[in-house]
Amino acid sequence: MTRKIAKDFAPEVLRLFDQYVHGIIPRRQFLRSATRFAVGAMTAESLLEALNPRFAQAQQVKPEDPRVSTAFIEYASPAGYGRARAYLVKPAKSKGKLPTVLVVHENRGLNPHIEDIARRLALDNFIGLAPDALFPLGGYPGDEDSARELFAKLDQTKARADFAAAANLLKNLPEGNGKVGVVGFCYGGGIANQLAVQLPYLGAAVPFYGNQPTAAEAAKIKAPLLIHYAGQDERINAGWPAFEAALQQAKVAYQAYIYAGVQHGFNNDTTPRYDEAAAKLAWSRSIAFLNDRLR
Repeated sequence: MTRKIAKDFAPEVLRLFDQYVHGIIPRRQFLRSATRFAVGAMTAESLLEALNPRFAQAQQVKPEDPRVSTAFIEYASPAGYGRARAYLVKPAKSKGKLPTVLVVHENRGLNPHIEDIARRLALDNFIGLAPDALFPLGGYPGDEDSARELFAKLDQTKARADFAAAANLLKNLPEGNGKVGVVGFCYGGGIANQLAVQLPYLGAAVPFYGNQPTAAEAAKIKAPLLIHYAGQDERINAGWPAFEAALQQAKVAYQAYIYAGVQHGFNNDTTPRYDEAAAKLAWSRSIAFLNDRLR
């Protein structure tokens, strides 16, 4: 069966799905509201199923690919929070010390798509580290609905501390060159912005459609930013004008792109919201930016 893409769905369905995946409305409300868009043999349940990720179909770099070296590692969570866990990916063959990139997941934890992103970075000669914020709750549970339910129970203070600790781990990694960047998506885009506020040594931050910090927080940013937004993402884009004004006021170096006509989540090639042209352009810009700032 051909995988549906964003234009196969009514804009109202995509907006409902965005509200559902971000916990704004529950599953039953999505199904009740989506019923009027189910046509022919399609039900609201099958509509939701069609919108859910297809990890295997979109995988670009297999875990056993001989070009990369992968491992799950644990590291100390600060301030008595116990342990944290992350997926570490390196090029299998490289010369010299490499720049490092923290990869921050969406609001579902470390799923197969984000693991694949980390492996893609390794093929571009970076060391990638992708933490799983859900590790204290048992880790990514294997399906998106359960992951979203777990995410609502997450201690966000611990999660933020663990991401900062992961960045510090990369800064001191023997194989690394001491330079650290971060790329994050959705929830992870917001974390990327916050790490730019929090970590003065951060060399580059690439938030994809992430929540913005306050003006007072933005004034603390030292890292250059490459910011990606989806044109059809009113919820996130509403915060951009104030954020941009704060960045300009603080003289923070930034580049921002709004990709016309695409949905929140357009970079995620496991779902119908994926837009191939916008995603490839945004990713090529991201790799060029990271190369320029971290090597």
